[in-house]
Amino acid sequence: MDLFEYQAKELFAEYGVPIPQGKVATTPVEARQIAEDIAAERPGAKPLVVIKAQVKTGGRGKAGGVKLADTPDEAQEKATKILGMDIKGHTVHSVLVAGDTDIAQEFYLSFLLDRSDRTFLSMCTVEGGMEIEDLARERPEALAKIPVNALTGVDHAKALEIVAAGRLPEAAREEAATLAEKLWAVFTGEDATLVEVNPLVYTGDGHVVALDAKVTLDDNAAFRHDWARFADPTAVDPLEARAKAKHLNYVKLDGEVGIIGNGAGLVMSTLDVVAYAGEEFGGVRPANFLDIGGGASAEVMANGLEIVLSDPSVLSVLVNVFGGITSCDAVANGIVSAIGMLAEQGNPVTHPIVVRLDGNNAAEGRRILDEAGIAVVEQVATMDDAARRAAELASASKGA
Repeated sequence: MDLFEYQAKELFAEYGVPIPQGKVATTPVEARQIAEDIAAERPGAKPLVVIKAQVKTGGRGKAGGVKLADTPDEAQEKATKILGMDIKGHTVHSVLVAGDTDIAQEFYLSFLLDRSDRTFLSMCTVEGGMEIEDLARERPEALAKIPVNALTGVDHAKALEIVAAGRLPEAAREEAATLAEKLWAVFTGEDATLVEVNPLVYTGDGHVVALDAKVTLDDNAAFRHDWARFADPTAVDPLEARAKAKHLNYVKLDGEVGIIGNGAGLVMSTLDVVAYAGEEFGGVRPANFLDIGGGASAEVMANGLEIVLSDPSVLSVLVNVFGGITSCDAVANGIVSAIGMLAEQGNPVTHPIVVRLDGNNAAEGRRILDEAGIAVVEQVATMDDAARRAAELASASKGA
């Protein structure tokens, strides 16, 4: 789960990481009010505030999503321009209005999960404020990479090692190290996979402040935390939300062939095979990822079909099941029952459904589907042929 900057800074504040004063606004009027409150505490300050678009992508400044304002009136005007703008496909629904900071120097500091070396890693450089990917590619020697032992973590001595490796100036190192310790506390305490500050700034009055904040939380640890406050309803696809409510592992994609399978690996393979087969039929592609897991009961299958067929872009469905713990005859009975249940609910299935059954009790499963004689169901023996047939039917529906 990626957090917005203002959410990441809320976490930072809870752990004592110094951040600029500021609040989030969803309307220009709210932005003006926040600027007025900041002006009351910083009379005559220029620039008074910075207005920052809240989107989960980089490059906000280059896109015009970060602007300075000298007065509350100007803050309202700048917020009006930023709210609603599109930044790399992300619509701006809110802005962070924060007091402007007197920046003497910009640094970079992060903690992340290094999957390649199966360890934690800190990255630090005196050259902050720029795209860190560009720096790592063009001048990798400028970016210090310091492994962090999961058992010993980051104490003050380790934090001093990190900021010294990043070549931060002596005057800033003590405060920067203290801030690094607190960032590590955020990283471990919140089960994050990334905590990044770019830029970390050394202010004109000699303090170190997290001017920006980026945090990615590990969804697998959500049961240990209260992360509902970080939910972003504007970013959740309605079908994905409905599927989650039904305990289905569903991801919406841009395609025409609905996919239902059992097991994440099999479903991922099915996506690839459908995409490959679809090239022959005008670029037909998978419409979703849906893993119904090991138990394909009638209710689970009905819920899966309902979600997949609720997508208006779906023109055909491919059910690809390899019987294991759940045998293919149980899957076949689930398909027959599911189609019957949907018909009884007033949602008869009219889209063509291609079914490929293999594995445990596959022959019995195929017999059950044959005897059911459901007009929209067509059985195909192999995965490749099933993918090709589903893509062909989707293409035919598209052209109709």
